[in-house]
Amino acid sequence: MQAKRMAPVLVLSTGRCGSTMLSDVLDTHPDVLSLSEFFASVGLKAFARKRLNGKALWEICRRHSPGLRVLLAGEGRDRTFYPFDAPGARFTPENVPSMLCRTLPRLTPDFESLYDELESVMLVRPRAALGDQYRFMFDWLRERLGRRVWVERSGGSLIFGLALMRLFPEARVVHIYRDGRDTALSMSQHPAFKAGPAIAQKLQRRGVDIYSGDPLRNLSMFTLLMLRFVDMKKMTGGGPLGVEAYGDLWSRLILSSRAYLSALPPGRFFALRYEDVLQHPREKIRELIAFIDPSLADDAWLEEAARIPHANPPKYLSLDAETQRRLTHACAPGLEALGYAA
Repeated sequence: MQAKRMAPVLVLSTGRCGSTMLSDVLDTHPDVLSLSEFFASVGLKAFARKRLNGKALWEICRRHSPGLRVLLAGEGRDRTFYPFDAPGARFTPENVPSMLCRTLPRLTPDFESLYDELESVMLVRPRAALGDQYRFMFDWLRERLGRRVWVERSGGSLIFGLALMRLFPEARVVHIYRDGRDTALSMSQHPAFKAGPAIAQKLQRRGVDIYSGDPLRNLSMFTLLMLRFVDMKKMTGGGPLGVEAYGDLWSRLILSSRAYLSALPPGRFFALRYEDVLQHPREKIRELIAFIDPSLADDAWLEEAARIPHANPPKYLSLDAETQRRLTHACAPGLEALGYAA
């Protein structure tokens, strides 16, 4: 009897809220293909075309996004998984394909061979809708590695969450979130997020509010072109931005996603609070895997997976009282929307 076809899963988040932990949990399930940071690595150009052939899509997926270039050129390089320093390494930080930075190395030790196989398959794909091309690619990986369902999880994916849901209208959606004050503090210390508030502020001064309506559509090609020529050091010059700027970014992302997430029916939407996973890992992971598909429930796997989350007390409480006050004020709309006490 053929196994039931499972709907794919999208994990959406602001980033810095436990989504990597969630990938670590799903990585251990033998029937789950956990696609970590695929769309974050490819960047916004992943959504730029409506129809294309496999060769054109492969070229998009091979090249670096602006954010990935920043990581590879600076302090974030150690957050990728490609062994650049290994003897005879095939790629350098300048030419490594985006999928080899974080996505494929998490799936198999023989990730370069898997990349070559996938390339040969995609290069001969005929022209098709963008969603169908991605669906084919992910299903090919799922079948090639003997899994039953794929889950895509990219940090900061709320910025393009609506675009993902349009590409995969059949997908189940998991929204993982964390207290915005701790999320904002973590963002302020992470290289991939350091420029975010400065970019948003610069665009707002030019009349572009990327958090109103569909954030991805608001990031027009003109805007993206303008940002390519911005000196990020100058943009954030004059000292580091206050942590409250990251709190405002977090809150706007949360509020901008409420309309489209709240429209999903209960059977297709699962809200997962990071702090609940830390306090009740077995219960929350059991609920998560049942949401993905009840047939994936496995007690032995649950024992292993429940050991992954670990205690992580709130760090924003270590800030001085005035900084806490400003941060809480910036996060207040998002905190209220998610049911946190401000």
